[in-house]
Amino acid sequence: MKIILVGAVKSTLVALETMVEKSIKPITIITLPLSKAYRHSDFVDLRPLALKYNIPIIEASDINNPATIEKIKSFEPDYMFVIGWSQILSKEVLSIPSKGAIGYHPALLPKNRGRAVIPWTILQGEKETGSTLFWLDEGVDSGDIFLQKIFSIDFNETATTLYEKHLKALRELLLEALSFLVNGKVPRIPQDHTKATYCAKRTPGDGYIDWNLPAKYIWTLIRAVTEPYPGAFTFYKEKKLIIWEADYIGDAPYCGIPGQIQAFEGSGALVKCGDGKHILLKVVQLEGENKILPRNLFRLHEKLGIDFISLYQKLHKEKDL
Repeated sequence: MKIILVGAVKSTLVALETMVEKSIKPITIITLPLSKAYRHSDFVDLRPLALKYNIPIIEASDINNPATIEKIKSFEPDYMFVIGWSQILSKEVLSIPSKGAIGYHPALLPKNRGRAVIPWTILQGEKETGSTLFWLDEGVDSGDIFLQKIFSIDFNETATTLYEKHLKALRELLLEALSFLVNGKVPRIPQDHTKATYCAKRTPGDGYIDWNLPAKYIWTLIRAVTEPYPGAFTFYKEKKLIIWEADYIGDAPYCGIPGQIQAFEGSGALVKCGDGKHILLKVVQLEGENKILPRNLFRLHEKLGIDFISLYQKLHKEKDL
């Protein structure tokens, strides 16, 4: 069974490791050149592991490029697994593997097709989600379902923890899927397109914190776009301040305006939000510097009863925040 693996992120690495564990080594890997690593916040260089297992690499910025297509054709694959690749494959590419192309999506299709699915799942307040292997077609995440795995979402789930749940589910799905393929079983369950929903693309600028919004929304945003994504951010002394971790506190005996740090609790900083509720900043990072505990960053401004520390309110979003 000849398989080509396409991808450039952590889930691609998990797929490669799982295939090797199952003794079904890809005949080649298609991945991004290092110069294009910026396309994915969770980019992983697959070259070291490919070299270890003597798997040839095809670098491709555009998988639909005629030269890349000819290289793929030369391998005469049975299957193509596309895991961690944001570009839609053309009809010509999809026709190359003799038995089909299989994709992976971090949602229970047909729900949440599209981009930035893990952040959107948290922002939607979902209690349950799942991972899907499906047969690729020319649409956006619209092909027949191969296998799915359902799991719950915790009330304080972060992008980091949800990402890890998806990686675990992907590994389990792949072990099952590869066994199916070896035995010649190929489940194909048509999606109910009338139930399809779509997630919009997100940019780093979408992580901007408006402190006039309710505390639970801000807390949810912080959780949704933390690592491996660019993070939620505000401004401190006109420098971009990324908030990597926070807790929802709710009521606290302080009055002030949204965006003010009103107390320190341990190493964290208590911030008032637009609905009068509070969140506790736990890990922050000024742009260009290392991560730091909030109290250590703001330690020169601890006369909080006299001079509240204000997180600077940007009046408008700049281009390429």
